[in-house]
Order: sequence, then structure tokens, then C-alpha cells
Amino acid sequence: MQFIKSHVEGLANGTITLTFRNWTRPQAKAGGRYRTWGHLLEATDVRVVRAGDITDDEARRAGESSADALRARLGVSGAEGVYRVELRHLGQDDRITRRNEAVLDAERRAAIQARLDRLDRASASGPWTRKTLRLIATYPGVVSTALARQLGSERPAFKINVRKLKEIGLTESLEVGYRLSPLGEAFVGNVDTDSADAGAVDAGAADS
Repeated sequence: MQFIKSHVEGLANGTITLTFRNWTRPQAKAGGRYRTWGHLLEATDVRVVRAGDITDDEARRAGESSADALRARLGVSGAEGVYRVELRHLGQDDRITRRNEAVLDAERRAAIQARLDRLDRASASGPWTRKTLRLIATYPGVVSTALARQLGSERPAFKINVRKLKEIGLTESLEVGYRLSPLGEAFVGNVDTDSADAGAVDAGAADS
């Protein structure tokens, strides 16, 4: 689940413990864990409620000034149903700790290699994990459109793949583009750009 940046402090200190969403289908479940802005959240309760039944207190717990303001932001009338998600802050995004643990013994390196091998085998377009890691190592901070083009991939598919590497702890997102995490740098080691198929990349594309 995504949250606006101004809500991050409230999520972390426990003053924001609810969110209301105008979803067409549920995108959270009770017990599910979700990352946002470097924090890890757990949904403790997910249900559909009538928008008109939302109280001002609940709206304030969701970071809004009033129930009317909340309904206006969601663009719903009082008769419509919205998803009410109760939240619990669990701490720092677990990927941050994982990606900063850069000491690689043989067992941990083998485990990462095995995960990358599984991702490669599951890909309909062939192996991509090492090429993507080396490309990001060679061109940190370059927009995803340019990187995807270099690999002959569509941008949405490329971004999905990078998120898989981020889940392992090997990459991290920047304001524009990506870079290897400390763990990723330790895993990749000295980058051979030729083996990465990393030619000249146009860093001036408009989107990230």
C-alpha cells in the first residue's frame, strides 16, 4: 500500500492507525505486511464499511481532519462502500537491514545465487538477473526507460524484475533510477560491463 509522504511520521509514531481506500477489489488482507517509505506495516483488520458511517475520530486516525474531508479525498458519497484497513507499525522495512548486511560467506552467496537461478528459469524471456544487476552497477541513477531499452525489455516488465532483486536485498531505488545495495555490490563484485551487455545508455529519458 502506498501512502503520501506527510503520513509517514504518523504511521511511525502510531498516530495514524487506519487507512480508507476506494478500491474496486481488496488490495490488502488481515495479517498482510506492507512496505512504505522505509517502514513495515501490518494490516490487522480489513473490511468494507459504508463511507457515511466513518467518524471524525476514524478520519483523524487516518490522517485526515474530518470524515467529510476523508470522503472528499476518496471521491465517494456517504452511501458508497470503502475499504477500512486497520494498521500496525512493525518497524523499519526489513529489506533495509537485509540489503545493508554486506558480509557474504559461501552459504549466503550460494543462497542468493540459487534464488537468482530460480528467477532466471521462471522467465519466459530467458536469464536476466545478472545482466540487470551489472547494468544497474554500471549505470546507477539512470532512468528505468533507458535501462529497459538497453536490455530489450518493456519498462513495466523491467521495473517488476528490479523489484524482485530489491526483495532479495540486492538493489535500492533512488529518486531517479536504481543502484546496487551494499549487499548487491558485494555479490556482483567487479563489474564486467561487456558481460553485462551494458553499452551506451541514454540517461536523458524523461521518466524514471
